[in-house]
Amino acid sequence: MLEALEDLILERKKERPDHSYTVQLFTEGKSKIAQKVGEEATETIVAYLSQSGQRLVEESADLLYHLLVLLADAGVPLDSLWRELEKRRK
Repeated sequence: MLEALEDLILERKKERPDHSYTVQLFTEGKSKIAQKVGEEATETIVAYLSQSGQRLVEESADLLYHLLVLLADAGVPLDSLWRELEKRRK
């Protein structure tokens, strides 16, 4: 699932369709993308500490999406994360 989302984000980055939130983030640049990752991380923590499990799921999904946008903007493929996690598992 994350790979499919990464593919969609990369497609949006390349194709730049109108009315795309993903394109808007890329257009607004690193500061906006970083801000959104920070906001979503905070909202995920708040949901974890004080809200329902469903809210935690929703905020976690938002966090993962924005993190994938950040990685795509930085040119870091998701596969690099998988390799790093695999190295740490040993």
